[in-house]
Amino acid sequence: MTALTSPRRATFTDAAGGPTFLRTLRGELLKLVTLRSTWWSLTIAAVLSVAIAFLYASASDGGSPVLGVLVSAQFTMLVAGVLGAITVTGEYATGMIRSTLAADPRRVQVALAKSIAVAIVVGAATAVSYLVCLAVTVPMSSTEVAWAEPAQALLPLVLGIAAMVAYALIGMGFGLLIRNGAGAIAATVGVLFVAPIAVSLFQLGGASWQWVVDLGRYLPVAAGSDLTAIPTGDLLVPPLTLTAWVVALVGAGIVLLQRRDA
Repeated sequence: MTALTSPRRATFTDAAGGPTFLRTLRGELLKLVTLRSTWWSLTIAAVLSVAIAFLYASASDGGSPVLGVLVSAQFTMLVAGVLGAITVTGEYATGMIRSTLAADPRRVQVALAKSIAVAIVVGAATAVSYLVCLAVTVPMSSTEVAWAEPAQALLPLVLGIAAMVAYALIGMGFGLLIRNGAGAIAATVGVLFVAPIAVSLFQLGGASWQWVVDLGRYLPVAAGSDLTAIPTGDLLVPPLTLTAWVVALVGAGIVLLQRRDA
């Protein structure tokens, strides 16, 4: 006899009999937005963004409101990176990763769905916080936002959102690689925060250490700052640098996820 497959089951499974990518993505989004740690992280990032933008607008006479919004990324990047890390390590700590992989054994699909879920949530939250920052700072500034010139306003804000998504995915990559919460957070903070400070110290060493300073341009935070610089942002090297970091870390994490036991 021929087994009959119900239309409902066919909707949620693919030709291989496993859940479709959209179903896996929906599950990862649901898990992410129902975690209290996610909302705490996003709330802290939003409060920091608004507070720093407000301080910038108060301290600078006629400063650009858009620049004030982007300055906050120097601090909120850590929150985004940590959120990306605990998205993965939290499941390993609770053992939920085994249930996740039992529901969908195709580990590449699971990792990609997690990546897209993190990108959607962080990108949307960053966009909302930027709008709130502008609503607070634009009335305080004597400088009008040049919305008619994309390079002066809209483009830096969009690229700022993209940079925040990249920071979160870098944290997620460390989570996939290390699988331990403390270790992944330490690695994320090291790359996003400690490494730029260490590189800046080499500027005191003169020309003999200039090569280290030059390499510092390829750190994620330096690339993000160059990407959103107004109006002279480099639209070639910084995005390639951030993309390389994300692809290298998340890609290596996916390879190890396939080879290691959960």
